[in-house]
Amino acid sequence: MNNFRNKYKNRYYLANVTTFGTIQLHQRNPLIIALWSVAFPGFGHILLHKFLTGFALFFWEFYINQLTQLNTAMMLSFNGNIVQAKAVLNEKYIYLYIPVYLFSIWDSYRTTIDENKVHLLAKREKAKFPIFSVNAFEMNFIDKKQPWIALVWSMTIPSLGQLYIHRIFAAALTLVMTMFIVIHSNMIEGFHYFLLGNFPKSREVIGAQCFLYFPSIYFFGMYDSYSNAVELSKLFDHEQTDFLKREHQSQDFVLHKGEKI
Repeated sequence: MNNFRNKYKNRYYLANVTTFGTIQLHQRNPLIIALWSVAFPGFGHILLHKFLTGFALFFWEFYINQLTQLNTAMMLSFNGNIVQAKAVLNEKYIYLYIPVYLFSIWDSYRTTIDENKVHLLAKREKAKFPIFSVNAFEMNFIDKKQPWIALVWSMTIPSLGQLYIHRIFAAALTLVMTMFIVIHSNMIEGFHYFLLGNFPKSREVIGAQCFLYFPSIYFFGMYDSYSNAVELSKLFDHEQTDFLKREHQSQDFVLHKGEKI
């Protein structure tokens, strides 16, 4: 249940607070969203709160990448081992990768532009929205979030910053993928040998195919938690301002910006 009752049907709302997270509209840079889709298909849509689309694109890219061994082929090609890269790459599925990859970039860019337009309409309509939601398993409410705290927690283990700002779906995806990468790439073991100065052994134990997913996951968790912490704080200020004006400000109050002398 939530604390929202509205007898009027508004066309647009700035936000919706659910037990799984806060969905909100705000202005975004379409180019930045598209670049996150370049980094990993699905990330741009997750930033736009389109979780089903984002998860579908994410797991499709992951599945095709594993079938084709694309990350391994990329690493070999970057090191100049073109012959080995061709031998590793599974050409049977590679052409399934390209259309979905380009679609992810295009659709996230287009959707960002559309959501920016809807945000302007919702802001003008000034419709009230729920700010508190609770059920038997979880509760959520809007409040001030410290962006730097979200960033620091995301730098320790990906997903912790997203849990701090109550983005449950994004946090779950980030945590599952982080655990998969750590286990299947032998990343901890490779890092151990790296700290001991045994660089050849470190390169030997790390599985490049899985490890190359980690930079995208890691920096996405940092950006997602930080940027959404900033926007949640803005949403809290907006709701508090609207509440105080509606409940406590006199209808006869007039704010003069300046008088001519």
